[in-house]
Amino acid sequence: MKYPTDVPVKLVQLGAGGTGGHIAPQIYRLLYSLKRPARYIICDGDKVEEKNLLRQNFSPADRGENKARVLAERYSTVFGLEAEYVPSFIEKLDTLMELIRPNEWELDEMSRGKVKEMVILLGAVDNNKSRRLCHQAFYQSKDLVYIDSGNGEFTGQIVCGVRRNGHTVFKPIGGVQPELLKDTDKFPSELSCAEASVSDPQSMAANITAATAVVNMVYNILALGENLVRQTEFSTRTVKMQTILEKQRRKAA
Repeated sequence: MKYPTDVPVKLVQLGAGGTGGHIAPQIYRLLYSLKRPARYIICDGDKVEEKNLLRQNFSPADRGENKARVLAERYSTVFGLEAEYVPSFIEKLDTLMELIRPNEWELDEMSRGKVKEMVILLGAVDNNKSRRLCHQAFYQSKDLVYIDSGNGEFTGQIVCGVRRNGHTVFKPIGGVQPELLKDTDKFPSELSCAEASVSDPQSMAANITAATAVVNMVYNILALGENLVRQTEFSTRTVKMQTILEKQRRKAA
């Protein structure tokens, strides 16, 4: 599938932790290199804790600060872009729909027409209830690219779903792995202090590998105008990635 390489783009990222924190600097670098009209909004209600310094992209000086704000202000300053962030968890459908609603840009003061931005939703969350929310938003959107990443200690998967003109061209993570939609976990804000302190084991290597795969997909879409990869699974123990391409999925269908 082809994507326009000259229209404005808006990226909305849910999650600024293990994977999201490693996605952010590369997305800022990519947008800087492309020099196309763009917005990048990072959303997370969590604060940096001592335990986060082991595998997340934060420093000791960031402790106690909101993760989304730290990333947005740090890297937007470096690359001369506007810092946009939401320092809270996105847990309501109408809030998410407003964030991913495509806006219109007037690129030329002499032009009478306006150009609608392309929207990419990046899911870097660690719970399936948030994935269900993104799943709902995906199917209520006319046009949307939704890239979700998830990983454990050594393995993970990244899935790129695409909606175009009100039709699902490629299924999102909830369509590829429907069992995730049946999970009975909670939003981050619903967790007790005891529950929040217990998390699935992850490693720095797995977070970085997942982030790299997400950035590769975004790069292909924005810089090359074509993303052949629809799903990637990886293992950091074997340093192996297994990818399903667009043509492979079409044959399977």
